[in-house]
Amino acid sequence: LFILFLLIYFIALVGNLGMVVLIGSSAQLQSPMYFFLSNLSLLDACYSSVVAPKTLKNLLMGKKTISVIGCATQLYFFIGLGTTECFLLAAMAYDRYVAICKPLLYLSIMSHRVCMLLVVSSYVLGLLHSWVHTEFAFSLPLCQPAKVNHFYCDLMPVLALSCIDTRVNRCLIFGLGGLVEVVTILAVLVSYIFILAAVSRISSAQGRYKAFSTCTSHLAGVTIFHGSILALNFRPGSDSNLSTDKVFSVFYSLMVPMLNPLIYSLRNREVKNALR
Repeated sequence: LFILFLLIYFIALVGNLGMVVLIGSSAQLQSPMYFFLSNLSLLDACYSSVVAPKTLKNLLMGKKTISVIGCATQLYFFIGLGTTECFLLAAMAYDRYVAICKPLLYLSIMSHRVCMLLVVSSYVLGLLHSWVHTEFAFSLPLCQPAKVNHFYCDLMPVLALSCIDTRVNRCLIFGLGGLVEVVTILAVLVSYIFILAAVSRISSAQGRYKAFSTCTSHLAGVTIFHGSILALNFRPGSDSNLSTDKVFSVFYSLMVPMLNPLIYSLRNREVKNALR
């Protein structure tokens, strides 16, 4: 298990940091789309690093311990960066909408100031959302001995340690978490409805393919990321299974960051040209 985790984390880290360096050093990748992709890659590198190093250390040493402060810190950044990615993917969908539906105004609408505002807003909203959950979770009294039945400090396993009723916290998880999912997925869907409408008005098949091909990688990334979150957090209680939860959580905390550089580069001609 240690070798598998190490391999996945290594590929995720090298792939995402490599993408950041490639975009930063290539003159042909200096558009708003690649600005967002660079930020997504940096976010994924940080996101996987919240969980992987401590998990790898525990697997290697065989001593699976973490302090309360360490657990709270891990939980805060895990939820915060995951939520930030939800908002950043929505911002990337808006970028694609402007590029395809308003191509002549693209660079004026998606100015560097606007792009920075969207990225910073994603982080602020994500970390604020995480602060609420972390504050509520660690204000509860914990039963002793406190053993988190998971690879890392995730919200539901932490709540399971509480000695009192956690229904308010669980309602908060589904309420705020559901709101984030609905808002960000809706933003993506609305953007793509307008994109599809604009693409359908293009007369040539080649033109339609060229216009929509820039969106396929983003759609794949959104589907995998949100699909894994929904599968883990919004299943009926009767379908909840700890082993399955662990598999899903490892998938979206390590596998998704590993897959994103491949998804966004394999079908992207400009990225391939920059690599040459």
